[in-house]
Amino acid sequence: MNENFWNSLKKPIYILAPMEDVTDTVFREVVMRNSSPENLHVVFTEFVSVDSICASTSKEVFLGRLHISGNEREVLEKNGVKIVAQIWGSDPEKFYQAGKLISENFSFDGIDINMGCPVKKVVKNKCCSALILEPERAVDIIHATHSSTHLPVSVKTRTGYNEVATVEWSSRLLSAPISALSVHGRTQKMLSEGKADWEEIRKVVQLRDSLDHPAKIIGNGDVMSINDAQSRCAEFQVDGVMIGRGIFHNPWLFSEQSEVDLNSRFDLLLFHLSRFEVFWGRSKNFNILKRFFKIYLSGFEGAAHIRAALMEVRNAEEAREAICRFRTEFNDRLHQSAGIV
Repeated sequence: MNENFWNSLKKPIYILAPMEDVTDTVFREVVMRNSSPENLHVVFTEFVSVDSICASTSKEVFLGRLHISGNEREVLEKNGVKIVAQIWGSDPEKFYQAGKLISENFSFDGIDINMGCPVKKVVKNKCCSALILEPERAVDIIHATHSSTHLPVSVKTRTGYNEVATVEWSSRLLSAPISALSVHGRTQKMLSEGKADWEEIRKVVQLRDSLDHPAKIIGNGDVMSINDAQSRCAEFQVDGVMIGRGIFHNPWLFSEQSEVDLNSRFDLLLFHLSRFEVFWGRSKNFNILKRFFKIYLSGFEGAAHIRAALMEVRNAEEAREAICRFRTEFNDRLHQSAGIV
């Protein structure tokens, strides 16, 4: 039986959040290669439907969102980062089947159940944050998943559905065998709007302590840097912090670098482009990669112009040519302003 890695992680625990069409094997590798092992401990896959897992052959799943590339595996092992498969759905029996398939066919360190995604097309099928309204089903799903695997099971959720119900909802989750509970400090109704309420997250910590439950409590919401994460852990007594949108403002967030020059940004974008091209080829829509342009190219004069031009490229080759052209133009202007001929 595998060790429950949640119990062996040194606190505070820092986690890259699962994000749809973002945290694939390529981007996870990019982030980890630009992170300090002390600042990043766990990464998650994009969320995967248990319905699709149960309906697919293992080869189809292997080539999809559950894939860990050889390059990513190398960095995971080098940096000592744990990787968790996140799944979602509404049928406990399918969670059991999916958990069994994942455990037997993949090399993950844990399984996480998404009970927090607020997207309407998902919620209308009684999945993810809709489970906040069906606590009995939610607990059944946790038990089914737990019984299917030797891996530790965790849950990611929110503070409520239409209204805040942190203590009532969390108490139901903590009645089940989970190793970690990640709490986004917003309700489903809030989506990503408004300010995340960390006082509600504190209540989950206090509830966990009163119940003497072993689960790690992870806070999530509006964390934009490691310094911010450290402060949240100290103030709200969470065991760790999960960072999502913060990575869009700074792909070096988990590193020790405070400032990153433009040539380094070009380098990292080209690296990401190369990995995307080699790994996904034509099996994934190239346009998905365009959402990353703002991550690497922002915060400097002319950034918007460069991004607008890159949005017009049709493939990796055109993108590479455009990036190299912009890099040359930038360095020429830099040399001219410095008086270098």
